[in-house]
Amino acid sequence: MYSEKVIDHFTNPRNVGEIEKADGVGQVGNAKCGDIMRITLEIEDNIIKDIKFKTFGCGAAVATSSMVTEMVKGKSLEEALEISNAAVAEALGGLPETKMHCSNLAADAVHVAIKNYQEKRMKV
Repeated sequence: MYSEKVIDHFTNPRNVGEIEKADGVGQVGNAKCGDIMRITLEIEDNIIKDIKFKTFGCGAAVATSSMVTEMVKGKSLEEALEISNAAVAEALGGLPETKMHCSNLAADAVHVAIKNYQEKRMKV
């Protein structure tokens, strides 16, 4: 049902936690299944220097959150905005169809965090 990568990222999630003075914060959720993902970013010179996540949800939700942090850490904001939820699922070796719509919100959370960062910069 789940790939070895999904199981690995669920049982050994990377970048768990929260950046206290985050440059960008993104939170998304799915009311249908209850998954909630919160991403915090540290950005320096348009590069994601650090990223942390907190996720309330199923194993697939935790795995996608963990995977997206690895995918975007060290990338430019433009590169991170190009990553889709489908790309996250693909990097994990796929997800069951029943988990795609509700648990794979990870790229959305990153995009919201980047938008939050950009909006904060516009106000300065």
